[in-house]
Amino acid sequence: MAIFDVPLEELRRRRSIKWSRFEPDVLPMFVAEMDARLAEPIAEALTRSIALSDSGYPEQPDYQDAFIAYAADTWNWQIDGADIKLAGDVMQGMRDVLAAVTEPGDHVVINPPIYPPFRGICKATGRQTLEVPLTEAGRLDLDGLAEAFSGARGVKPTAYLLCSPHNPNGTVHTLEELTAVARLAADHDVVVIADEIHAPLTPASHIPYLEVPGADNAYVVTSASKSWNLAAYKAGLIVAGPGARRVFNALHPMVSECASYAGIIAHTAALNDARDWPLQVADEVAQHKRLLADELSAQLGLTYEPSEGTYLAWVDCSPLGLDFPAKQFHEVGRVRFNLGTDFSLDAKQWVRINLAASPDVIREAVARMARTFS
Repeated sequence: MAIFDVPLEELRRRRSIKWSRFEPDVLPMFVAEMDARLAEPIAEALTRSIALSDSGYPEQPDYQDAFIAYAADTWNWQIDGADIKLAGDVMQGMRDVLAAVTEPGDHVVINPPIYPPFRGICKATGRQTLEVPLTEAGRLDLDGLAEAFSGARGVKPTAYLLCSPHNPNGTVHTLEELTAVARLAADHDVVVIADEIHAPLTPASHIPYLEVPGADNAYVVTSASKSWNLAAYKAGLIVAGPGARRVFNALHPMVSECASYAGIIAHTAALNDARDWPLQVADEVAQHKRLLADELSAQLGLTYEPSEGTYLAWVDCSPLGLDFPAKQFHEVGRVRFNLGTDFSLDAKQWVRINLAASPDVIREAVARMARTFS
């Protein structure tokens, strides 16, 4: 049975952001929520906890232990239990690490187009962003990073927020690219904080940043939430490199208190008992990306080249000649994608499309895009 076979009428009964933010006639394909039911082992674990009224505070390192085992089995990544700490979620963990390793007013490198909260946590902590856009091919601009890290742009950054795999375009960074990043960061004393929340969807090709040579003084912030569709169940993890554990002493004392016990139960079950689920998601999404490419070409003459990572598609709509495609698709076609400008001010012609949906929904979305012109 396909994971993304949930009937539309059932989805529309949901009250989450995706299904309640916009008008009922709008087809939502923006925020990164999956049109799926919970994996059975996760639902069973949560049901058991409810039956026991096990609704108190977390105490045991179940989630940490589950991720340590998962990382070892999936990537041969050996993590010391002293190097891993709970967080409320990935962005809260990244924000708190950033606050601990930099000072207000410091510059932080980001790679637009980029997940909007990267800018948000810099603003919230009083840090300034230094942009090194991805290349036209959608990859890390290593020459640009070298220039930025060195201070050649007139400011010297102290940290780099790495999105791996990259959101919105789904690029999975290579070992060569990440090794170059680690070398540059070490040479210029820049602390790398990597968001790896989408990594379980590409287990064979993803390289954990802390497994890269020379990346000892860095941090990975991650969670099971994106790959198992658990945004409602808040829990994240901060993993420190062997040379970076000291930051745990500088973190806000409440950072680990922000993870919910229900989240820990759900995420632990995902990592221990539902490991095949994101693999099936990845298989179905790969088919959905190909379907999207075919539909966009046939109905709109657009070219979309599927990426390897995430269940998101980053699509250039500039050949359509619209002033602001995403807004027109919403207002006229009644389908909602993420605005490209959420990720980069220069991306007005782009949309981000959530493909964690059924093939029928994807076909309908492209048909609505086409109806914008009728």
